[in-house]
Amino acid sequence: MAAPATRAFRYPGGPAPWHGSRVTPAMQTLMRDVARLWDDAADGLYDRGDPAPATAVLGDGVVWTELPTGAGGTGPDAVGGHLAVVAASLPGGGTRTRLSRTLDVRRIADEVRFAFTHDHELPWLLPGVAPTGRRVEVHAVQLVRVRQGRIDELRTLWDVAGLRTALGF
Repeated sequence: MAAPATRAFRYPGGPAPWHGSRVTPAMQTLMRDVARLWDDAADGLYDRGDPAPATAVLGDGVVWTELPTGAGGTGPDAVGGHLAVVAASLPGGGTRTRLSRTLDVRRIADEVRFAFTHDHELPWLLPGVAPTGRRVEVHAVQLVRVRQGRIDELRTLWDVAGLRTALGF
């Protein structure tokens, strides 16, 4: 008895999207530029508490959103105000560790772990929660879109459920 015929899956309209794709040197340069732009902005904001490096690279129609709270803003002025609040309320002695990164020529997806002592109110992350003094870690996924050398959109998806559990809520 003959073995049943197998059929390879075919994508409509041609080969699979990744078939034969190559990352060219020009694409590699763009990817490095996008990574450097975001790294400089994030280092300033989260590591040094300085929103200036981030506000300097905001696009005209930038949208910045902290999820699940919805804090953030649209446009450079609103986002700059939000970043000033974030920078002013960051706990001292915190660390930020990138766990993974995926990027292309316009987008970055970073998985990040923030560790800190909850000694400040964090209105953009835990609105209405008074400082507990507990040392905690929170994971986040940051999705950054860059257009024409400027941050066009950023969404940070915080593990607020895990953070609230670590804080004893």
